Amino acid sequence: MPHPRTVVAGQLARDLVLRVDEMPAAGQSADADLRREMLGGKGANQAVALAQLGMSPALVAVCGTDRAGGELLDQARRDGVDVSRVVRRDGAPTGLIVEALDASGGWRYLQHLPPPMLLTEADVSRAADLIGTAEAVLVQLQQPPRAALAAARLGRDAGALVVLDGAPEPGPERDALLAAADVLRADAHEARSLTGCPDDDPDALLAAARRLMRSGPGLLALGVSGGNLFVWRDGHLLVPLTDEKTVDTTGAGDALTAALTAALLRGRPPEEAARYAVAAAGVTVRHPGGRPDLHESELRSRT
Repeated sequence: MPHPRTVVAGQLARDLVLRVDEMPAAGQSADADLRREMLGGKGANQAVALAQLGMSPALVAVCGTDRAGGELLDQARRDGVDVSRVVRRDGAPTGLIVEALDASGGWRYLQHLPPPMLLTEADVSRAADLIGTAEAVLVQLQQPPRAALAAARLGRDAGALVVLDGAPEPGPERDALLAAADVLRADAHEARSLTGCPDDDPDALLAAARRLMRSGPGLLALGVSGGNLFVWRDGHLLVPLTDEKTVDTTGAGDALTAALTAALLRGRPPEEAARYAVAAAGVTVRHPGGRPDLHESELRSRT
């Protein structure tokens, strides 16, 4: 049986993780006891996770023509990701995300993601043939709204499962993005922005989610205090966080989004897909950095 074809439209960047015992004060320094450099960015993380879960992912993203961009594309290919529609753009370096991680799991990001490293409508249009063959299209709303909407509409026109990651910004594209979506995933901060509800009030969030679903999405996965609330047309489920020791929450949401997509493509009902997705997030918080390390057998044993 062929692997389901998936397309991810989002960020590609070089991730640098430095772990320290304690963050230094201004004007002071600290020694890092761990350093990891890896393929990163939300788009690449989700594409790698999909490959690890048996999907056939392609990435629509932008990197520079510099050495770092070439090295990241080589790594993505080794990870089983089709990068034929990644745009290599002159005029700016490949995106860089520096994560400073302390011993308690607290993180701080410093990122350089210059505008030329963001997707444009034209970039997405050049990938129309690829998106037209997809069974699922994952769209990161951290990209410019018009580019995100172009990817979502192409996915909708192709009959693909359209998965939005994030909260649509207020503006002319917001309603159209929601209308094009089958699934919307938002972390706790994004869920508050999207619904206006605090993340420690699941009842209010559920009511707001029901209202939001009138705009288009048939399944919502919303971060709440201590877990994730999944809402679909005829049901809902609050799935608590796993009891894994948290080393770093970076990448947990990307793993959740990818695993939820994979489960839905395999025909799992929403309840099973929700637990599978949260299990993937739980596995990801065990190690520093956002790069996923997912194994189907392990996730199945946890759901």
